[in-house]
Amino acid sequence: MKLYYKPGACSMASHIILNELGVSFELDKTDTDTNTTEAGGDFLRISPNGYVPALVTNDGDIITENPAVLQYLADQSPDAGLAPANGTLARTRLQETLNFLSSELHTSFGPFFSGVELDDARRKKVDAGVQRRVTHVERSLADGRDFLLGDTFTVADAYAYVVLNWASFVGVSLDAYPKTQAYVARISARPATIKAMIAEGLMEQAA
Repeated sequence: MKLYYKPGACSMASHIILNELGVSFELDKTDTDTNTTEAGGDFLRISPNGYVPALVTNDGDIITENPAVLQYLADQSPDAGLAPANGTLARTRLQETLNFLSSELHTSFGPFFSGVELDDARRKKVDAGVQRRVTHVERSLADGRDFLLGDTFTVADAYAYVVLNWASFVGVSLDAYPKTQAYVARISARPATIKAMIAEGLMEQAA
C-alpha cells in the first residue's frame, strides 16, 4: 500500500493506523499547494480533490476521505480490533464518531489553516467553535473511558488525536478539558503515534 500524506495533516491518522497494523507500506509526502508529491508525481491524478489522505491499495485501487481510508485499513486486519465488525451497532457508533470528527471537529479548525489571517473578532468566533466541539469530546470521556468508543483504541482515536493535537499549534487552549488533555497524552505515547510523528518530521527520534 502507499499513503499520500502531508506532515501533521489529517492523513497522519492513517499513518498511525498503518503503524498499529504493522503492515508494509510506502509513504509519499504531498505538497497540496502545488499538487506535487515528493516522488515527483501529479497528486491530482491520484486525488482529483487535491487533499490528503489518499491510499493506494495493494490491488491498485485509490481510496480518499479519512473515514473511508481508516475503516478500510481496519477491515484488512479485523483481529487487530481497530474497528467493530460491520453490521453491528458498535460499527454504527464508530461511523457516527468518525462523521463528527470529520464534519465538526476537523472543520472547526479549518479557518486556522485557510491562509487568511484572523482578526481578533474572527479568531474569538473560531476559537469558540473549536471549544464547542471539544466539549463534546470531553463529555464523551466523562464516564472514565480511555478511548472514544470505550476501553479499546480504534481508528476514531487516531483521527481525534491528530485533530486535537492541532490545538497546540494554533494556540487553542485545552486547559478547560482535563479528560481530553489526558486522552491526547495517552495516544501521543503510543509507539505507532511516535513512529508516525518521527517519520513526518514532527518529532525528533530519541538518542
